[in-house]
Amino acid sequence: MASSHRTPRMRTFYVVWTGQLISTLGSGLTAFAVGVWLYQQTGTVSPLAFLLLFKALPVILLSPLAGTLVDRLDKRLTMILSDSGAAFTTLMLALLFSLGRVETWHLYVLVALASVFETFQVPAFFTSLTLLVPDDQYGRASGLTQVARALADILAPMLAGVLMAAIRVQGVLLIDFVTFLAAVSALLLVRFPASSLPADGTSQEHLLLREIMSGFRYIMERPGLSMLLVFFVFVFFLFGFIAALIEPLVLSITSPQVLGLVLSVAGVGLLGGSLTLSAWGGPRRRINGVLGFCLLFGLCVAGIGLRPVPGLIALAAFGAHFSAPFVNGLNQAIWQRIVAESIQGRVFAIQHMATRAAQALAFILAGPLADTVCEPLMAADGSLAGSVGAVLGVGDGRGIGLIFVVAGLLMALLAVLGALNPRLRLVEGDDKTLGSPVHAHGPVG
Repeated sequence: MASSHRTPRMRTFYVVWTGQLISTLGSGLTAFAVGVWLYQQTGTVSPLAFLLLFKALPVILLSPLAGTLVDRLDKRLTMILSDSGAAFTTLMLALLFSLGRVETWHLYVLVALASVFETFQVPAFFTSLTLLVPDDQYGRASGLTQVARALADILAPMLAGVLMAAIRVQGVLLIDFVTFLAAVSALLLVRFPASSLPADGTSQEHLLLREIMSGFRYIMERPGLSMLLVFFVFVFFLFGFIAALIEPLVLSITSPQVLGLVLSVAGVGLLGGSLTLSAWGGPRRRINGVLGFCLLFGLCVAGIGLRPVPGLIALAAFGAHFSAPFVNGLNQAIWQRIVAESIQGRVFAIQHMATRAAQALAFILAGPLADTVCEPLMAADGSLAGSVGAVLGVGDGRGIGLIFVVAGLLMALLAVLGALNPRLRLVEGDDKTLGSPVHAHGPVG
């Protein structure tokens, strides 16, 4: 096993990972620049939350179809076409900014179109890991995928703030376009090994709907996986509020430059957690790592909302982001370990669809909840000013801070309840969950 890091398959993984790292950095630049531009143009939370909603909708609607097609199609070619399509939408958005013709609905449409391509790219990438990575390296590979996200989170906010002043939003978008080309070039340099697993009974001549439903059945027939999916649906619902409101929370008390610094500190935490997971691989029972770090993540999220102090927000965000790779990476490793390769695209797509749907619901609720409920309650003359406001403070952004505290405490409680649930706690060892192994091709269920 010591040589597994040096196999040709792993070398292919490193090439692909490098291209995706560069592309993720470019996408981070765009996300920061467009998000700040939109919030500064409107001054309210709802348009930014709805931008995230339009990014999530294609994932919700198309994931089952995308996962089924990914199981049929060449995964490398799927990733090439997906990255190329996303590059095209980025170029169109850059053109609109250059012409000064950008309206909010343009952002919604093009972000949704880019998300369509991402809906195919994500299951293609994660199912390709099973082809490229030995099963004893799943945890480390998941950690490296988190490293890419972490590096983007560190560098993108700092760079985007500087680049927006120097080359404006359209320049940032053009850089993102070039990074997509880097990802495509990396994929063109390599070849993926063919799948060695036999089909699971689903053949080309079966109806597409039947293939899609087989992914649902695969999860529902395994109580441990079903409970794990339910757990992460609730996790992503709570996380949706955090994703939608973190920028408005910080911008309500400081400048975009300080926001970039806070997000970069958070990115350092994500990098630290990712590198730790990549080197360690996680605990033997990965679900223990998922639950333990989810508890820590929730407590840190609550800390983000405690006081309107950028330093405290940055420190708590560091802790939350340090925990995130363990929650996400170990969860992904559990699914890769259990789910049969021949059906992974469908199953991973359903997982992605369910969690994104929960996140989208949070995006819908976040803007109105912050703008019309919590912010008025936490104003200087609001109903909660004399009670909760005595702890959290009052004024701009304190209603959003209240949402962070509540969401963080609920996530911590969810982790405790998960540890008490035997189906979830035993997901990696339950006989039903691990049924029908394909022993000749590794530990899949």
